[in-house]
Amino acid sequence: MVIAVAGGIDEEFREYVVARGPTLLRAAHRLTGHPSDAEDLLQAALVKTYLAWDRIQDRAALDGYVRRAMVNINISWWRRRKLEEYPSEHLPEPAAPGDRHLPERVEQALDRLPVRMRTAVVLRYYEDMTEPEIARTLGISVGTVKSTVSRGMAKLRGDLAPPENRRLEPQP
Repeated sequence: MVIAVAGGIDEEFREYVVARGPTLLRAAHRLTGHPSDAEDLLQAALVKTYLAWDRIQDRAALDGYVRRAMVNINISWWRRRKLEEYPSEHLPEPAAPGDRHLPERVEQALDRLPVRMRTAVVLRYYEDMTEPEIARTLGISVGTVKSTVSRGMAKLRGDLAPPENRRLEPQP
């Protein structure tokens, strides 16, 4: 990933993007759940970072700046889209003990979570943010963060549980 700017390439910024780009792209993918959306999100965050480059004095805080920009941009995007969710009648296949595909299944289960729920879970367990930090980032209360993360983790556990351990809701 190379960022070309009118008047040339800022070498320090290019080095940062080359060094940290793959890690930041993984974080963006966890936030969005889709590779192409993750690329767009990271690109938008890097543009904001480049524009603020001269104002960022603590270069050690760059990852935090880019990640915060990604979260804020992602929130703006999903607020604008107002995506609808549709229930599915099909349950995924259970993980076998020692399943080598478990990381992929966890990613797929994360993708099935509603956007705000996935964002809260990713910030809590992948980005290791505290509940108050998540609340400030998402613009919600700490109680809402707690319940959203709790419901998200319950959905993930249910989604990844073997069929014999799943509880199916009785049909009305």
